[in-house]
Amino acid sequence: MKKTNTLQKGLLLAVLIANATLKLLAQSSQGITQATSEVQSYVDPVANLIIAIGAVVGLIGGIRVYIKWQSGDQDTQKALMGWFGACLFLILVGVVIRAFFG
Repeated sequence: MKKTNTLQKGLLLAVLIANATLKLLAQSSQGITQATSEVQSYVDPVANLIIAIGAVVGLIGGIRVYIKWQSGDQDTQKALMGWFGACLFLILVGVVIRAFFG
């Protein structure tokens, strides 16, 4: 009699643990789905912002290189490559973010 009662309590405890585990797994699945949709909603604005920053950096860099060129500075090519590299990096980051998360 006592052995059967202990067995029933153990079985009831196992069923309760299994039920709680299933509920937790279902909630974490919903959380992951919600987080994925939220991240995807931020991808386009962030990628557009990064590309816009890259365009502004390109314009500023072009103006600075032009000013250096007009003043006869010998470092024009170095400045051009630095500004062009920064602009290209920012534009590629925006494209890669959109491709990776979009």
